[in-house]
Amino acid sequence: MEHITTQLISTAKAMVADFKGLVAIDESVATLNKRFELAGIPQTEAFRRAYREVLITTPGIGDYINGAILFDETVHQQTLSGVPFLEELKKAGVIPGIKLDEGTEDLAGFPKEKVTRGLDDLQERLTIYAALGLRFAKWRGVILIDGELPSDACIVSNTHALARYAAACQRAGIVPIVEPEVIMDGNHTIERCAVVTEKVLRSLFQELYLLKVELGGLILKPNMILAGKDAPDKANSALVAKLTVNCLRNAVPATVAGIAFLSGGQDPLTASQNLNEINSVYKAVLPWPVTYSFSRALHQPALEIWKGKQENIKAAQASFLELAKANHEARKGILSRN
Repeated sequence: MEHITTQLISTAKAMVADFKGLVAIDESVATLNKRFELAGIPQTEAFRRAYREVLITTPGIGDYINGAILFDETVHQQTLSGVPFLEELKKAGVIPGIKLDEGTEDLAGFPKEKVTRGLDDLQERLTIYAALGLRFAKWRGVILIDGELPSDACIVSNTHALARYAAACQRAGIVPIVEPEVIMDGNHTIERCAVVTEKVLRSLFQELYLLKVELGGLILKPNMILAGKDAPDKANSALVAKLTVNCLRNAVPATVAGIAFLSGGQDPLTASQNLNEINSVYKAVLPWPVTYSFSRALHQPALEIWKGKQENIKAAQASFLELAKANHEARKGILSRN
């Protein structure tokens, strides 16, 4: 177990090293098909494979990205020239990872609240993915703010599942990314988001402690502290950064290997600006590397440029790389404010 722990810590450090971040290209079939439909792209396996190839084969991806979170379908796919995607990533210096949660289901007895599925056969799936060379994984819990919600039952159910997943990952030699997302849906204030997020994080680390998860071999993927998307008052980056850093410092142990924010529905510019503010103003008081693990905020513009057409690939890849570079600069706290 000591060898596994050393390996976990080494991989986790590599995932957040050199001011680089992570890209999430782990959308489920249903989610990616919805995005394709909006962009006028056929909703087929062939086009999903082609889109993943656009991103994975972007020249220079390894300059700004340390790791890529994949969906199971993508793990088994290859480029048109026959190179497995996992090999392409490794050649680029990008660590491959896998999304392990299987979506959400209703939390019985608690209307509107969800709990994440996927624990039943988790150990078997981990064994398979480890053998394929996947070195880290991700699991998302969904927390809704609505009136008195979230309930304590919802918070504990999701943080306990995250901890069980994390412990199983580490037993298999795979670094867990734990993602307790307090979602932006609703009209709640930024202050309410701060209170709920801190409560969720405190519950999460209590559960991780009980299950003896090695925090040095774990990455936290939290939401930033934001007002609900329907809230009348939107906070500027200065307040977002202040409340986010206060929340994390209050609830997250310093021994965690790194923080990799989700974008959570923010547009690319806003997500990057908020990340930059956190790193430029608070770098001296952050005990962990603070980086990004964005999905749409990194590659949604590339999807809209590509539109499923061969002639648009270079322009789409240029857009993806430009956003990756911007977030690399935000990770350093030197992103231009223009």
